[in-house]
Amino acid sequence: MVSTHPAPATVPPLAGFTVGITAARRADELATMLERRGAAVLQGAALRIVPLADDAELADATRGLIAHPPDVTVATTGIGFRGWVEAADGWGLGEDLIAALGRGRLIARGPKARGAIRASGLVDAWSPASESSAEVLDHLLVTGVGGLRIAVQLHGEPLPDVVEALTVAGAEVVEVPVYRWLPPVDIGPLDRLTDAALAGAVDVLAFTSAPAAVSLLARAAERGLRDDLLAALRGPVLALCVGPVTAAPLEAVDVPTVQPQRSRLGAMVRHLEAELPARARRLPVAGHRLELRGHAALVDGELRSVPPAGMALLRALARRPGRVVARGDLLRALPGGSGDEHAVETAMARLRTALGEPRLVQTVVKRGYRLALDPPGHCGDADE
Repeated sequence: MVSTHPAPATVPPLAGFTVGITAARRADELATMLERRGAAVLQGAALRIVPLADDAELADATRGLIAHPPDVTVATTGIGFRGWVEAADGWGLGEDLIAALGRGRLIARGPKARGAIRASGLVDAWSPASESSAEVLDHLLVTGVGGLRIAVQLHGEPLPDVVEALTVAGAEVVEVPVYRWLPPVDIGPLDRLTDAALAGAVDVLAFTSAPAAVSLLARAAERGLRDDLLAALRGPVLALCVGPVTAAPLEAVDVPTVQPQRSRLGAMVRHLEAELPARARRLPVAGHRLELRGHAALVDGELRSVPPAGMALLRALARRPGRVVARGDLLRALPGGSGDEHAVETAMARLRTALGEPRLVQTVVKRGYRLALDPPGHCGDADE
C-alpha cells in the first residue's frame, strides 16, 4: 500500500525548489522570504538603479515643475514619491517642490503612494480601488484634461500609453523619471542565472518590475540565447510576476505568467507557496509516495536532496512511470548527454542512495531501468 501519511510539518512548502531573482531593489528581502519557506535562491540582478541624487533628468524635471507648477500630479509608487522629495531636499529644492505640487491636485495610484503624499504634508484628491495606471488614466480622461499640465511620476519604466492618451486629450505631460533603470555594472550574475535556467537548475524566475523582464530578454538576445530562454519560460521554468504591469513584457512574447491578486512581494511569495507544490509530480512507487520537486524528491513526505544527474534520470523515468527506459535514453537525459553507459550506472547508484529506498527504481537486465509504479487501485494513484 502507498503511504498516506501527510508530509511532515518540518518540510517547508518551497523546499526542493530553486527560485531565481532578477530584482535589484528589495532583492535581499525577497530572497529572505523565499528561503524561510525552504526555497534555494539564485540572484542575478537584471538592472541597477540610478541614484536619485545623481539623476540629472530628475533634477531638471523637478526644477521645471517648480518654475511651472502642475495642475495635476500622479504619484505611482510610495518609494518613488518619497525618493523624489528626498532628492529634492538634497538639492535644496524640497520646500519649493512641495509648494509647487500643493498648488494642484494629487492622485495616488495606490495606498503606498497615498501614504507618501500625506507624509510629505500634502493631501491626495483621489486613488483608484484597483491600484492600476489604467484606472487612473480613465479617471483623468473622464474628468477632462484639456489644457492641463500633468506631472506623472514614473515607477521604473515609461508609461507610453498613459502619456500618449493624455497628450492626445490635450494635456501637457511632464514625465518625472524617478529611480530609472540601467543594465547592471557586473553582468556576470545575470548571465549565470540565465545559464542555470537553461540548464534546468532553476524552477522559477521571479520578476518585480517590467524593466527587469525586458533587460533579461535583451541580454539573452545579445548572447544569442533569447529563443532558448523563451522556450524555457514557456516550458519548465515558471515566470512569477508581482503584478500585471511587470508581466506585460513577458506576456507580449507569449510567456505565460503567474501573479498574485495584489501586487505585493508578500502576496507574490504566498502565491508561489500555493502554486509550486501543486505542480509537483506525485507517483505511487514500490509502496511509497514519491513527489518530484526541482532539485529534490519527497519520499513519504521526507525531503531527499538529489544530485543533478540523478534528478535528470528520475525525471526521465517519471515521464514513463512503470515502463522500462533504455540506458541509451537515460544517457541522453544526463546533463551534457555524452559519455558511456557507465555514467548512467554511476548516476543511478547515487540516485538510489539519495532516495534512501533502492526499490523505487528497478533494474531490468539488459534493457534499462524503470520506476516500480504500483498497480492501479492502490491508494494514492499517480497524478493525472
